[in-house]
Amino acid sequence: MAHARAHPPSIADAREECWHVYYGDIHAGTIAIRTGNPHDEDPWEWHCGFYPGSHPGEHQNGTAATFDEARADFERAWRVFLSNGTEADFQAWRDQRDWTARKYALWDAGKRLPPNEWEPGKPCSIYLKCPCGNIFNSHSIEENLVHVPHITQERAHRSV
Repeated sequence: MAHARAHPPSIADAREECWHVYYGDIHAGTIAIRTGNPHDEDPWEWHCGFYPGSHPGEHQNGTAATFDEARADFERAWRVFLSNGTEADFQAWRDQRDWTARKYALWDAGKRLPPNEWEPGKPCSIYLKCPCGNIFNSHSIEENLVHVPHITQERAHRSV
């Protein structure tokens, strides 16, 4: 696991202590000084997990008295999180990261995403996900005809 500071260290203001934790190229979590809490509570907090690629209930978090304790707690939680993950989970996170980078690059260039491309943020009333896993334009007769048998079969299994 690699740890990278999210902000440069500040001697005058410890609230800027924030570490992003990476597993390869995946942002796996964060360890940071908590702000706005009473002085008699744990000053460090950690968050373990990533999305997309996991379910929100799989994420873990906690607090600790020291950075070393927070790091140890994070590493224990990460071992559990990692044992339940698959390469597809990691790829889902990478795909979202890459799509988001592309979206913002287009926006910075004064462009928008092509309307014929299904991705997050597109009108969900037009695009459907078939039980076979493909995304298709429900306003296209040709695409509907391909997926009607899959949808019909899936609905029949649900009603049994």
